[in-house]
Amino acid sequence: MNEKNQPIIAISTAQGVGAVGVVRISGSSLKQYIRALFLRDLEPRVASLCTLREQDASPIDQLVAIYFQAPQSYTGEDVLELQGHGGPTLLSMIIERCLEIANQTDAMGRQVLAGLRMARPGEFSERAYLNSKLDLAQAEAVMDLINASTKRAAKGAIRSLQGDFSKEVNALKDMLVHLRMFVEASIDFPEEEIDFIKSEQVARQVSAIKLKLTEIIQKAEQGRVLTQGINVVIAGQPNAGKSSLMNVLSGEDIAIVTNIAGTTRDILRETISIEGVPFHVSDTAGLRSDQEQPLDEVEKIGIQRAWERIKDADVLIYLHDLSRMSDPDYLKQEDWIRGVIKDAQIQDLKILDVYNKTDVADPKLHGSWIQERALSISAKSGLGIEALKKTLLNLAGLQTTNSEGQYVARQRHLDALRRVQANVLTATQWIEHVAPQLELIAEELRLAQMSLGEITGEFSSEDLLGEIFAGFCIGK
Repeated sequence: MNEKNQPIIAISTAQGVGAVGVVRISGSSLKQYIRALFLRDLEPRVASLCTLREQDASPIDQLVAIYFQAPQSYTGEDVLELQGHGGPTLLSMIIERCLEIANQTDAMGRQVLAGLRMARPGEFSERAYLNSKLDLAQAEAVMDLINASTKRAAKGAIRSLQGDFSKEVNALKDMLVHLRMFVEASIDFPEEEIDFIKSEQVARQVSAIKLKLTEIIQKAEQGRVLTQGINVVIAGQPNAGKSSLMNVLSGEDIAIVTNIAGTTRDILRETISIEGVPFHVSDTAGLRSDQEQPLDEVEKIGIQRAWERIKDADVLIYLHDLSRMSDPDYLKQEDWIRGVIKDAQIQDLKILDVYNKTDVADPKLHGSWIQERALSISAKSGLGIEALKKTLLNLAGLQTTNSEGQYVARQRHLDALRRVQANVLTATQWIEHVAPQLELIAEELRLAQMSLGEITGEFSSEDLLGEIFAGFCIGK
C-alpha cells in the first residue's frame, strides 16, 4: 500500500495531563474498523458514548466517539475522533489498543484496518490539502492559528483559513490569465491581425494587475508581521536602563534591575503585544569597549551575543542615558558604539534612538542632546512609553486603525509575490517596447501565474510540501 494511502493515527491534543485527550484516525474506509472497536456502527457526525476494551473485555476508557464519513471530514477521508480522558498513559493505551485491533484478521484472513500507522507531523492537514479540502495557504493558516501569539494574529489566521488570502491570490491569477489569453491569441492567430498590445484596453488591464498586486503585497507584508512578529533589540551602554525598559514594555519584572553595571550578561527575550501585534523584545548586555576597563570572560560573551542579536534585529532601540550626557567617558563609549554600528552596516532605518531617564536628567540639556526623530522617555516613571509603542507600530509598517480584512501570510508567500511583481514589470516593459515581443510577454505572464500557483499549492513540489508540513505538530 502506498504510504499516502495508509490509514494514520495520532494524539491530536497537546502533550501533558488534561481533562480530555483526543485520538484521531483517518483512512479510506473505517466502518469495519469502527465495528471491531466498539462492536457496533456509529452514525456519522453524531457523538456516541463508547467503551474501548482490552482483548480480555476489561475496559480501557469510556470515551466519546465521533465518525466523520468521507468526504465530509477534515482530511476528506473517513475520520474517527476518540475523545477520552486526558492522561498521557491512558492515551498511549488507547493508541496501542487501536493499533492491535487494526492488525486483527477476519474470517477471510484480512486485516481489519491494514497498514494503520502513526501519523507524521502535519499529515492530517497534508491529506486535507491533497484531497482538496484546503489549499496550501489555508493549510499553513491552520498552524499559524495554533501558534498565534496575539488576538489579532489569531483573527488574521482565521481569515486565511477561511480563504480570504487565497481568494485575493486567485483573483489576481484570473486577471493574469485573461491578459495571457489575448497575448497568446495574437501569437496563435497572426493572420487575424489582433493588434491590441498598444491598445487602451491592455493598458487598463496591466494597470489593474499592478494595483491589485501592490495591494496584496502590502497586506501580505502586514500578514507576515502578524505571523512572525517583529524582532526588537534594546541595546546601549551598561546602566542605560535597558532592563527597566524591558520590564515596563512587558508589564512584568522579568529582568533584574540594579545600579551595578553589567547586571544583564545574557539575552533576555519576551514576546509582547502592542495593539495585537507581536513584538519579540530582547534585552542585551551593556555595550562597552575594553580599552578603558578590561572585560571579564562572561561579559565578553554577553556583549558578543548582543552584537549578533543587533545585526538580526528588525528594529534596534538604541537606549541613551540622559543623566550621563556630560560625562566624557560615557560620550567616548557612545562614539565607539556608533562606530561599530556603522562598521556593521546596520541600516539607519531600523535604528530608533531613545533617550532615557528624563525624570532625573537636567531638562535644559534635553533639547541639546536629543536628535531629530528620537524619543525621550523615563522607563522608571513610564513617561513617553506610549509614544515609543506607537513608534514601534509605525516601524512595523502595520496599519492599526483598521484590522478588518487582514490575514496572515508567510515569507514564502512574499517571495512568490515579489517574483510575480518582477515578471509583471518585465512584461510591462516589453508591452511598452517599440516592437513588442509577444512570446516574451506571454512567458513572463506564465511565470507570474506559476508563482501565484505556488502560494495556493496549484503548482508545488514534493520537497516544498515536505518542508511545510514537517513544521506542523503531530496529530494536526
